[in-house]
Amino acid sequence: MKSNTKGVKASPDAAQGLRELLEEQLQDIYWAEKAILKAMPQLINNVSTPELVEALSEHLEITEQQAKRCEEVFKILGMKAEAKKCLAMEGLIKESQEVMKSTEEGVVRDAGIIAAAQKIEHYEIASYGTLHSFAILLGEDEAASLLEQTLNEEKEADANLTAVSESINIEAVD
Repeated sequence: MKSNTKGVKASPDAAQGLRELLEEQLQDIYWAEKAILKAMPQLINNVSTPELVEALSEHLEITEQQAKRCEEVFKILGMKAEAKKCLAMEGLIKESQEVMKSTEEGVVRDAGIIAAAQKIEHYEIASYGTLHSFAILLGEDEAASLLEQTLNEEKEADANLTAVSESINIEAVD
C-alpha cells in the first residue's frame, strides 16, 4: 500500500498534543514506579537464590531514585508530580503475585519471578524510551537527559536479570 503522507504538514496543535501525551505517560510511569516500590519487597521475600535477592534489592534502591527522577521531570515540565493509575503495571504486578502463589519456594519460583520481573522491566524500557523520544522532539533536553538515565538503568536491570536467570533456569531444570 502506498503512503499518502508526502506533502502533508503536521497540524499546529501536534506539538501540544505530543506534550500532553508526554505528560500523561509520565504520570503513568510515575504510578508504575510507586507500585513497583510497594511490590518489590514481596518479590524479594519470596526468592531463594542469594544472587537474585541481591539483584532485586539493588534494583529496588535504583527504583527509589527513578521515582525521584520522575518528580524532577515533572518539575522541569512545570507540572505537579501526580500519578495516574497504570493498568499495564497493575496487571504485571498481579501476574508476579500469581507466579508466587502458583509455585513452590525454590528455583522454579525464582525463575518465574525473574520472568515476571523482566516483563516489568520491558514495560519500563518501552515507556522510558518513548518518554525520552517525546522529550527530545519537544526540545525538553534536561527532561530527556533524566529520562535517558532511567532508560539505561532499566536496560541494565534487564541484562542483570538475564545473567542471573541463566544459572537459575539450569538449576530449575534439574
